Amino acid sequence: MKIALAYNLKKKDETKPADYSSEFDSQDTINAISSALKIKGHSVDLVDVEQPNLFSYFRKNRVDMVFNIAEGKCGKFRESEIPAILDYLDIPYTGSNTFSLALALNKALTKKILKAENIPTPRFQVFVKDNGELDSSLKFPLIVKPNREGSAKGINVSNVVHTKDSLFTKIKEIRELYKQEVLVEEFIDGKELTVGILENGRITILPILEIDFSTCEKSGEYFYSWRMKEYQGNTEFGLVPTFYCPARLDKDTEELVKQVALKTHQAVGCCDISRTDIRLSKDNIPYVLEINPLPGLNPTESNFPIMAYAAGMKYEDIIEAILMNASERRMVQNE
Repeated sequence: MKIALAYNLKKKDETKPADYSSEFDSQDTINAISSALKIKGHSVDLVDVEQPNLFSYFRKNRVDMVFNIAEGKCGKFRESEIPAILDYLDIPYTGSNTFSLALALNKALTKKILKAENIPTPRFQVFVKDNGELDSSLKFPLIVKPNREGSAKGINVSNVVHTKDSLFTKIKEIRELYKQEVLVEEFIDGKELTVGILENGRITILPILEIDFSTCEKSGEYFYSWRMKEYQGNTEFGLVPTFYCPARLDKDTEELVKQVALKTHQAVGCCDISRTDIRLSKDNIPYVLEINPLPGLNPTESNFPIMAYAAGMKYEDIIEAILMNASERRMVQNE
């Protein structure tokens, strides 16, 4: 097949916040996916979606499939930008559709869907202004997040607050920096887990990955903050979590967590691939924090490949599975 690999390239911009391009992909990731596709016999065009003539490119260069890892450029629905263009041009692509991508980017809307489906998620409140009344049912500690960002953007250890004063200070800070509504939710003390789902003719729930932050005491970080994700493995900063895959769970809890992740994948309408982040509370409730339909695919650093490797897959097999499921879905649609 002729494949276009659509991506945003990570790059520094001194005029933007330090975490501005965190969701974008490194050249190493782009090269790895391209190489994996070529190993499987496909030809590959690299398409930076920030090029000014993107629409013209897709009109003039017809491809069999777009392997989509693009996060889009800006706005409330940015992860849907490239799929929307491709839908208009009737070009098939890997991964979830415009609706699911837009929904998953909005944490609060996703949580409303989860609640409707009886999927555990921390209690929350959305603030569209810097002030307001805190819902009396919410219990401290609380964690404060930008509502429409990924890769832990805008999140550090100070986002976990214990008083109303610190809560509203952090809400104001995030509103000013990210120009969007703020999600406030109860902070769940427990195990950090993430669950990958890969579709390849059938749904495969990958081995659960547990991230243990007890080895990060030097950093002062004890959950997935932006620094933890951006500089993971940096011994100088103390950002050295320990990974367990499969996670250290008994069989019943493992099955419970996997089913919650699967229900989340289906409730949001994800296709081909997703990664669901879960906090397992001390009373064994798997609280879904968020779902990512565009999980990182760096072969050495990203969580999704780690889980797939634990299932016995090679990197090129992960990429081929995503591509083939999208191709099969397209054939079914055209029947």
